[in-house]
Amino acid sequence: MTHAGGLSGEQLRGYIERIERLEEDKKGISEDIKEVYAGAKSTGFDVKILRKVIAVRKMDQADRQEQDSLLDVYLHAIDGRQMPAAAKA
Repeated sequence: MTHAGGLSGEQLRGYIERIERLEEDKKGISEDIKEVYAGAKSTGFDVKILRKVIAVRKMDQADRQEQDSLLDVYLHAIDGRQMPAAAKA
């Protein structure tokens, strides 16, 4: 067994080969996702909006509410209008 910097050659090879397999799996999954988006697009769905929906669904509920509130504040600020009472609370 060859040792380099305290690691055995076999152990290092094992890590590298596992990473290579995972990278291949990741590439395959990425291609599958592209195909699903293409299928959704071909049936009339807006892929940009689908990506946004997926991003929103990944968010924590509190983070999503905070982001929505800030968006309202910013939009009202640039429009120069008063915010509705419900949004202020």
